[in-house]
Amino acid sequence: MGFVTAIYAIVVFCVLIMVHELGHFFAAKLTGVQVNELSLGMGPKLFEHQGKETLYTLRLLPIGGFCAMEGEDEESENERAFSNKSAPARALVIVAGAVMNVLLAVTILSAIAGYTGIASTELKDVTEGKPAYQAGIRPGDEIIEVNGEKVNFFVEARNLIMMSEDTVELVVRRGNQKVYASIPVELSEDGYPIIGIEAIVTKNPLTAIHYGAVATVDMGKSMVGFIAQLFTGQSSVNELTGPVGIVSAIGQQARYGFIYVANLAALISLNLGIMNMLPLPALDGGRLLFIIINGITGKAVSEEIEGKVHFVGLLLLFALMAYVLLQDVGRLMG
Repeated sequence: MGFVTAIYAIVVFCVLIMVHELGHFFAAKLTGVQVNELSLGMGPKLFEHQGKETLYTLRLLPIGGFCAMEGEDEESENERAFSNKSAPARALVIVAGAVMNVLLAVTILSAIAGYTGIASTELKDVTEGKPAYQAGIRPGDEIIEVNGEKVNFFVEARNLIMMSEDTVELVVRRGNQKVYASIPVELSEDGYPIIGIEAIVTKNPLTAIHYGAVATVDMGKSMVGFIAQLFTGQSSVNELTGPVGIVSAIGQQARYGFIYVANLAALISLNLGIMNMLPLPALDGGRLLFIIINGITGKAVSEEIEGKVHFVGLLLLFALMAYVLLQDVGRLMG
Protein backbone atom coordinates (compact mmCIF):
# COMPACT_ATOMS: atom_id res chain seq x y z
CA MET A 1 0.00 0.00 0.00
CA GLY A 2 1.50 3.31 -1.11
CA PHE A 3 1.75 6.45 0.99
CA VAL A 4 -0.91 8.30 -1.04
CA THR A 5 -3.31 5.36 -0.73
CA ALA A 6 -2.74 5.24 3.03
CA ILE A 7 -3.47 8.97 3.39
CA TYR A 8 -6.61 8.73 1.26
CA ALA A 9 -7.80 5.66 3.18
CA ILE A 10 -7.25 7.28 6.58
CA VAL A 11 -9.01 10.48 5.52
CA VAL A 12 -11.96 8.58 4.03
CA PHE A 13 -12.41 6.31 7.05
CA CYS A 14 -12.06 9.17 9.53
CA VAL A 15 -14.51 11.44 7.71
CA LEU A 16 -17.16 8.74 7.27
CA ILE A 17 -16.92 7.54 10.86
CA MET A 18 -16.82 11.03 12.33
CA VAL A 19 -19.87 12.11 10.32
CA HIS A 20 -21.73 9.04 11.57
CA GLU A 21 -20.83 9.66 15.21
CA LEU A 22 -21.62 13.38 14.90
CA GLY A 23 -25.10 12.35 13.81
CA HIS A 24 -25.57 10.47 17.09
CA PHE A 25 -23.91 13.34 18.99
CA PHE A 26 -26.08 16.16 17.62
CA ALA A 27 -29.27 14.11 17.97
CA ALA A 28 -28.32 13.29 21.57
CA LYS A 29 -27.75 16.95 22.35
CA LEU A 30 -31.02 17.88 20.65
CA THR A 31 -33.00 15.38 22.74
CA GLY A 32 -31.20 16.23 25.99
CA VAL A 33 -29.18 13.01 26.30
CA GLN A 34 -25.94 13.37 28.23
CA VAL A 35 -22.90 12.57 26.06
CA ASN A 36 -19.91 11.52 28.14
CA GLU A 37 -17.36 11.17 25.34
CA LEU A 38 -17.08 11.75 21.61
CA SER A 39 -14.08 9.98 20.11
CA LEU A 40 -12.47 9.81 16.69
CA GLY A 41 -10.46 6.60 16.45
CA MET A 42 -10.02 3.69 18.80
CA GLY A 43 -7.29 2.59 21.21
CA PRO A 44 -4.95 4.80 23.27
CA LYS A 45 -5.73 8.51 23.53
CA LEU A 46 -3.55 10.92 21.57
CA PHE A 47 -5.44 14.06 22.51
CA GLU A 48 -8.33 14.98 24.76
CA HIS A 49 -10.30 18.08 25.61
CA GLN A 50 -12.83 18.26 28.40
CA GLY A 51 -15.79 20.35 27.35
CA LYS A 52 -18.53 21.62 29.63
CA GLU A 53 -20.00 18.13 29.70
CA THR A 54 -18.43 15.98 26.99
CA LEU A 55 -14.87 14.68 26.74
CA TYR A 56 -13.58 15.04 23.17
CA THR A 57 -10.81 12.59 22.28
CA LEU A 58 -8.57 11.65 19.36
CA ARG A 59 -7.32 8.06 19.54
CA LEU A 60 -4.47 6.23 17.88
CA LEU A 61 -6.22 3.82 15.52
CA PRO A 62 -8.26 5.48 12.72
CA ILE A 63 -10.54 2.45 12.39
CA GLY A 64 -13.60 3.63 14.28
CA GLY A 65 -15.00 6.07 16.76
CA PHE A 66 -17.81 6.34 19.24
CA CYS A 67 -20.32 8.60 20.92
CA ALA A 68 -20.58 7.36 24.51
CA MET A 69 -23.92 8.36 26.03
CA GLU A 70 -24.99 8.04 29.65
CA GLY A 71 -27.19 4.98 30.13
CA GLU A 72 -26.64 3.74 26.59
CA ASP A 73 -25.72 0.17 27.55
CA GLU A 74 -26.69 0.10 31.20
CA GLU A 75 -29.36 1.37 33.54
CA SER A 76 -28.88 4.83 35.00
CA GLU A 77 -30.78 6.98 37.44
CA ASN A 78 -29.69 10.10 35.58
CA GLU A 79 -32.81 11.69 34.06
CA ARG A 80 -30.70 12.65 31.03
CA ALA A 81 -29.59 9.06 30.43
CA PHE A 82 -30.31 7.57 27.02
CA SER A 83 -32.24 4.70 28.62
CA ASN A 84 -34.57 7.14 30.40
CA LYS A 85 -35.60 9.07 27.30
CA SER A 86 -38.80 8.48 25.35
CA ALA A 87 -38.91 5.92 22.56
CA PRO A 88 -39.10 8.60 19.79
CA ALA A 89 -36.09 10.42 21.29
CA ARG A 90 -34.02 7.23 21.48
CA ALA A 91 -35.06 6.26 17.95
CA LEU A 92 -33.98 9.67 16.64
CA VAL A 93 -30.55 9.31 18.25
CA ILE A 94 -30.14 5.81 16.82
CA VAL A 95 -31.05 6.65 13.20
CA ALA A 96 -29.20 9.99 13.13
CA GLY A 97 -25.84 8.36 12.38
CA ALA A 98 -27.12 6.58 9.27
CA VAL A 99 -29.01 9.69 8.14
CA MET A 100 -25.80 11.70 8.32
CA ASN A 101 -24.00 9.11 6.16
CA VAL A 102 -26.75 9.32 3.55
CA LEU A 103 -26.63 13.12 3.59
CA LEU A 104 -22.85 12.98 3.23
CA ALA A 105 -23.24 10.81 0.13
CA VAL A 106 -25.68 13.32 -1.36
CA THR A 107 -23.32 16.20 -0.49
CA ILE A 108 -20.26 14.53 -2.04
CA LEU A 109 -22.05 13.56 -5.25
CA SER A 110 -23.60 17.03 -5.52
CA ALA A 111 -20.19 18.66 -5.04
CA ILE A 112 -18.66 16.44 -7.72
CA ALA A 113 -21.51 17.28 -10.08
CA GLY A 114 -21.12 20.98 -9.36
CA TYR A 115 -17.38 20.81 -10.02
CA THR A 116 -17.35 18.69 -13.16
CA GLY A 117 -20.71 19.80 -14.53
CA ILE A 118 -23.80 17.76 -15.35
CA ALA A 119 -24.81 16.69 -18.82
CA SER A 120 -28.46 17.76 -18.99
CA THR A 121 -31.14 16.13 -21.12
CA GLU A 122 -31.03 19.05 -23.60
CA LEU A 123 -29.06 18.22 -26.72
CA LYS A 124 -26.15 20.41 -27.74
CA ASP A 125 -25.30 18.57 -30.93
CA VAL A 126 -26.73 15.84 -33.14
CA THR A 127 -24.15 14.47 -35.57
CA GLU A 128 -25.23 14.61 -39.19
CA GLY A 129 -25.39 11.22 -40.83
CA LYS A 130 -25.79 9.41 -37.50
CA PRO A 131 -29.01 7.51 -36.58
CA ALA A 132 -30.50 10.23 -34.33
CA TYR A 133 -30.10 12.92 -37.02
CA GLN A 134 -31.58 10.66 -39.68
CA ALA A 135 -34.55 10.01 -37.37
CA GLY A 136 -35.24 13.75 -37.12
CA ILE A 137 -33.67 14.54 -33.73
CA ARG A 138 -32.10 18.02 -33.64
CA PRO A 139 -29.99 20.23 -31.30
CA GLY A 140 -32.17 21.88 -28.66
CA ASP A 141 -34.41 18.84 -28.27
CA GLU A 142 -34.82 17.73 -24.66
CA ILE A 143 -34.85 13.99 -23.97
CA ILE A 144 -37.67 12.97 -21.63
CA GLU A 145 -37.94 9.20 -22.23
CA VAL A 146 -35.69 6.41 -23.47
CA ASN A 147 -37.18 2.99 -24.16
CA GLY A 148 -40.26 3.88 -22.11
CA GLU A 149 -38.32 5.08 -19.04
CA LYS A 150 -38.32 8.71 -17.95
CA VAL A 151 -34.89 10.32 -17.52
CA ASN A 152 -33.71 13.32 -15.53
CA PHE A 153 -30.08 13.42 -16.67
CA PHE A 154 -28.18 12.56 -19.82
CA VAL A 155 -26.19 9.86 -18.03
CA GLU A 156 -29.45 7.97 -17.48
CA ALA A 157 -30.35 8.31 -21.15
CA ARG A 158 -26.87 7.19 -22.21
CA ASN A 159 -27.00 4.12 -19.98
CA LEU A 160 -30.37 3.11 -21.41
CA ILE A 161 -29.11 3.63 -24.95
CA MET A 162 -26.04 1.47 -24.21
CA MET A 163 -28.32 -1.31 -23.01
CA SER A 164 -30.36 -1.22 -26.22
CA GLU A 165 -29.98 -4.07 -28.66
CA ASP A 166 -31.20 -2.87 -32.06
CA THR A 167 -33.47 0.14 -31.63
CA VAL A 168 -33.84 3.05 -29.22
CA GLU A 169 -37.33 4.39 -28.60
CA LEU A 170 -36.76 8.08 -27.88
CA VAL A 171 -39.22 10.76 -26.76
CA VAL A 172 -38.01 14.38 -26.85
CA ARG A 173 -39.61 17.71 -26.05
CA ARG A 174 -39.34 20.29 -28.83
CA GLY A 175 -40.96 23.54 -27.75
CA ASN A 176 -44.48 22.60 -26.65
CA GLN A 177 -44.52 19.35 -28.60
CA LYS A 178 -43.40 15.80 -27.95
CA VAL A 179 -41.52 14.08 -30.75
CA TYR A 180 -41.36 10.29 -30.89
CA ALA A 181 -38.55 8.54 -32.72
CA SER A 182 -37.57 4.92 -33.25
CA ILE A 183 -33.81 5.03 -33.82
CA PRO A 184 -31.65 2.11 -34.95
CA VAL A 185 -28.36 2.01 -33.04
CA GLU A 186 -24.88 1.69 -34.46
CA LEU A 187 -21.84 0.42 -32.62
CA SER A 188 -18.97 2.64 -31.52
CA GLU A 189 -15.31 1.67 -31.92
CA ASP A 190 -15.56 0.13 -28.44
CA GLY A 191 -18.58 -1.90 -29.43
CA TYR A 192 -21.20 0.14 -27.54
CA PRO A 193 -24.55 1.18 -29.04
CA ILE A 194 -24.64 4.89 -29.96
CA ILE A 195 -27.04 7.14 -31.88
CA GLY A 196 -24.87 10.28 -32.32
CA ILE A 197 -26.04 12.81 -29.72
CA GLU A 198 -24.22 15.18 -27.36
CA ALA A 199 -25.77 16.96 -24.37
CA ILE A 200 -25.38 20.45 -22.95
CA VAL A 201 -23.22 20.46 -19.80
CA THR A 202 -24.35 22.73 -16.96
CA LYS A 203 -22.84 23.69 -13.60
CA ASN A 204 -26.07 24.94 -12.06
CA PRO A 205 -25.92 24.36 -8.25
CA LEU A 206 -29.58 23.33 -8.00
CA THR A 207 -29.11 20.83 -10.82
CA ALA A 208 -26.03 19.48 -9.06
CA ILE A 209 -27.97 18.96 -5.82
CA HIS A 210 -30.80 17.31 -7.71
CA TYR A 211 -28.30 15.00 -9.40
CA GLY A 212 -26.64 14.17 -6.07
CA ALA A 213 -29.98 13.20 -4.55
CA VAL A 214 -31.10 11.13 -7.55
CA ALA A 215 -27.73 9.36 -7.80
CA THR A 216 -27.80 8.55 -4.08
CA VAL A 217 -31.30 7.08 -4.34
CA ASP A 218 -30.27 4.98 -7.35
CA MET A 219 -27.19 3.66 -5.55
CA GLY A 220 -29.27 2.98 -2.45
CA LYS A 221 -31.76 0.92 -4.45
CA SER A 222 -28.92 -1.17 -5.88
CA MET A 223 -27.46 -1.76 -2.40
CA VAL A 224 -30.81 -2.73 -0.89
CA GLY A 225 -31.38 -5.07 -3.82
CA PHE A 226 -28.01 -6.73 -3.24
CA ILE A 227 -28.73 -7.14 0.48
CA ALA A 228 -32.09 -8.73 -0.36
CA GLN A 229 -30.31 -11.13 -2.70
CA LEU A 230 -27.93 -12.08 0.12
CA PHE A 231 -30.85 -13.13 2.31
CA THR A 232 -32.56 -15.01 -0.53
CA GLY A 233 -29.38 -16.78 -1.58
CA GLN A 234 -29.20 -15.13 -5.01
CA SER A 235 -25.90 -13.49 -4.01
CA SER A 236 -23.05 -14.79 -1.90
CA VAL A 237 -21.14 -13.34 1.07
CA ASN A 238 -18.07 -13.98 -1.09
CA GLU A 239 -19.08 -10.83 -2.98
CA LEU A 240 -18.80 -8.68 0.15
CA THR A 241 -15.81 -6.40 0.64
CA GLY A 242 -14.21 -5.46 3.97
CA PRO A 243 -11.70 -2.80 5.04
CA VAL A 244 -8.79 -4.41 3.15
CA GLY A 245 -10.82 -4.52 -0.06
CA ILE A 246 -11.99 -0.95 0.48
CA VAL A 247 -8.41 0.29 0.94
CA SER A 248 -7.44 -1.55 -2.25
CA ALA A 249 -10.32 0.10 -4.10
CA ILE A 250 -9.31 3.51 -2.76
CA GLY A 251 -5.78 2.88 -4.02
CA GLN A 252 -7.09 2.02 -7.48
CA GLN A 253 -9.28 5.12 -7.63
CA ALA A 254 -6.47 7.34 -6.32
CA ARG A 255 -4.56 6.65 -9.56
CA TYR A 256 -7.21 8.57 -11.46
CA GLY A 257 -7.48 11.53 -9.07
CA PHE A 258 -9.32 12.97 -6.11
CA ILE A 259 -12.71 13.06 -7.86
CA TYR A 260 -12.70 9.29 -8.21
CA VAL A 261 -11.78 8.82 -4.55
CA ALA A 262 -14.56 11.23 -3.53
CA ASN A 263 -17.07 9.29 -5.63
CA LEU A 264 -15.98 6.04 -3.94
CA ALA A 265 -16.24 7.75 -0.53
CA ALA A 266 -19.87 8.65 -1.30
CA LEU A 267 -20.56 5.02 -2.19
CA ILE A 268 -18.93 3.77 1.03
CA SER A 269 -20.76 6.36 3.14
CA LEU A 270 -24.13 5.32 1.73
CA ASN A 271 -23.23 1.66 2.20
CA LEU A 272 -22.28 2.35 5.83
CA GLY A 273 -25.57 4.12 6.46
CA ILE A 274 -27.70 1.37 4.91
CA MET A 275 -25.81 -1.59 6.40
CA ASN A 276 -25.84 -0.03 9.85
CA MET A 277 -29.64 0.19 9.82
CA LEU A 278 -30.19 -3.50 9.12
CA PRO A 279 -32.33 -4.95 11.96
CA LEU A 280 -29.49 -7.12 13.22
CA PRO A 281 -28.02 -7.33 16.75
CA ALA A 282 -25.02 -5.06 17.47
CA LEU A 283 -26.03 -2.67 14.66
CA ASP A 284 -28.02 0.54 15.06
CA GLY A 285 -30.87 -1.15 13.21
CA GLY A 286 -30.94 -3.89 15.86
CA ARG A 287 -31.11 -1.32 18.63
CA LEU A 288 -33.92 0.47 16.80
CA LEU A 289 -35.77 -2.84 16.49
CA PHE A 290 -35.76 -3.26 20.29
CA ILE A 291 -37.13 0.27 20.69
CA ILE A 292 -39.93 -0.51 18.22
CA ILE A 293 -40.75 -3.82 19.94
CA ASN A 294 -40.90 -2.08 23.30
CA GLY A 295 -43.15 0.61 21.85
CA ILE A 296 -45.55 -1.93 20.32
CA THR A 297 -45.72 -4.34 23.26
CA GLY A 298 -45.47 -1.72 25.98
CA LYS A 299 -43.02 -3.97 27.78
CA ALA A 300 -39.36 -3.05 27.93
CA VAL A 301 -36.87 -5.80 27.18
CA SER A 302 -34.44 -5.86 30.08
CA GLU A 303 -31.02 -4.30 29.61
CA GLU A 304 -29.49 -7.67 30.46
CA ILE A 305 -31.35 -9.57 27.72
CA GLU A 306 -30.79 -6.87 25.12
CA GLY A 307 -27.12 -6.73 26.07
CA LYS A 308 -26.73 -10.49 25.60
CA VAL A 309 -28.45 -10.38 22.21
CA HIS A 310 -26.20 -7.56 21.04
CA PHE A 311 -23.13 -9.39 22.39
CA VAL A 312 -23.97 -12.54 20.43
CA GLY A 313 -24.65 -10.40 17.38
CA LEU A 314 -21.31 -8.68 17.83
CA LEU A 315 -19.51 -12.03 17.91
CA LEU A 316 -21.27 -13.10 14.72
CA LEU A 317 -20.43 -9.75 13.13
CA PHE A 318 -16.75 -10.18 14.03
CA ALA A 319 -16.84 -13.70 12.55
CA LEU A 320 -18.30 -12.31 9.31
CA MET A 321 -15.70 -9.54 9.25
CA ALA A 322 -12.92 -12.09 9.71
CA TYR A 323 -14.30 -14.18 6.85
CA VAL A 324 -14.58 -11.13 4.57
CA LEU A 325 -11.04 -10.12 5.56
CA LEU A 326 -9.72 -13.51 4.47
CA GLN A 327 -11.67 -13.17 1.22
CA ASP A 328 -10.15 -9.71 0.61
CA VAL A 329 -6.61 -10.95 1.27
CA GLY A 330 -7.18 -13.97 -0.97
CA ARG A 331 -8.36 -11.76 -3.82
CA LEU A 332 -5.36 -9.45 -3.45
CA MET A 333 -2.88 -12.34 -3.34
CA GLY A 334 -4.61 -14.11 -6.20
